[in-house]
Amino acid sequence: MNSLDGIRVLDLSRVLAGPWCTQTLADLGADVIKVERPGSGDDTRTWGPPFLKDSEGKETREAAYFMGTNRNKRSITCDIAKPEGQALIKQLLIHCDVFIENFKVGDMARYGLDYKSLSALHPLLVYCSITGFGQSGPYCSRAGYDYAIQGMGGLMSVTGDRDDLGGGPQKVGVAVADLFTGMYSSVSILAALRHVEKTGVGQYVDMALLDTQVAMLANLGANYLIEGQHTGHVPGRMGNAHQNIVPYQVFETANNAQGERDYIILAVGNDQQYAKMCAVANRTDLSSDPRFVRNQDRVHHRDVLGELLNIVFKTRTKAQWLIDLTAAKVPCGPINNLAEVFSDPHVQHRQMVDTWTHPLKHAVELVASPIKMSATPVRKDLPPPMLGQHTDEVLKELLALNDSQLLDLRKQGII
Repeated sequence: MNSLDGIRVLDLSRVLAGPWCTQTLADLGADVIKVERPGSGDDTRTWGPPFLKDSEGKETREAAYFMGTNRNKRSITCDIAKPEGQALIKQLLIHCDVFIENFKVGDMARYGLDYKSLSALHPLLVYCSITGFGQSGPYCSRAGYDYAIQGMGGLMSVTGDRDDLGGGPQKVGVAVADLFTGMYSSVSILAALRHVEKTGVGQYVDMALLDTQVAMLANLGANYLIEGQHTGHVPGRMGNAHQNIVPYQVFETANNAQGERDYIILAVGNDQQYAKMCAVANRTDLSSDPRFVRNQDRVHHRDVLGELLNIVFKTRTKAQWLIDLTAAKVPCGPINNLAEVFSDPHVQHRQMVDTWTHPLKHAVELVASPIKMSATPVRKDLPPPMLGQHTDEVLKELLALNDSQLLDLRKQGII
């Protein structure tokens, strides 16, 4: 049994934020029916290489990007631009609890698939729209993409090397505005479903990438609102350092066995950990220096302390520092590439890679869900679907269509 057994989602979203949301719901047990454009499907099906290689080693049309965001779903094709396709969606909707889409503002109304139209057919419906800027406001008609949102929402102004050291704006290596919006959307949908249980009333969920990006500024947003807007100080880029905690950054260590430069992350979170770090470094003088005793003092003198610690950390290798600091319970860590991540014994112990049987290849490895629940574990039964793989299955199961009706829909190009 899974947590969301009995919940069915009609998913008209594509690319990342919406599919990330519905993949989470699917992992938790929801029956997610992914509706795709006939012939081409989700845009990310073509976002490669890399593409999956089949059992004979030949490249297929299944992009790794798509496969990383669409597990545990069923795929059907339907042309919602045609009246017959719209009618099909409305028939399917009656059998679903959640409807999710990420089309431009107004598109769903043109197709008769907006919240007002669908909630009239299904008052208990939870309808979630994901857009770049939301359903209202001066930017609502614009298309919003993660990269631009990272810039507009302030993230790139605080990400990258320090400007006074020659740095500049830098996006995050993965599409975090999309991913966070997907996660916030899944939480919102679960809350809305709970509301349906309690009241018998569905509702509309308006999710925007820009809203999410502003929200995830977290402590930096609070820094500005509490102090910066009054003093004129705007948080900027700090490179690998922390805005509010020192020392909490990357340090270069002695070269590794191959003579290559190496680094360690030091994440000292309080004054006690700082004192332990100084003891491990054989620099107890730095823990008694009045400039560095308290974190607030260290923040004010971060550059001076940083220069001193730069010298200290180059006296040992990364491997030795990790051993010494870990033994003293001082938070620290390496900077792993992806090969090192997936070979890490702890990552392997936590089973963060799942193996799936795909129609084109017996064993496909994909990143697993991080959710671990003792009574209702996540699903691991449906690999990322091929385009339209479940069209006949779903339409027969939910709408009782026969082979003749399905053939007629295909001839019309509806499915």
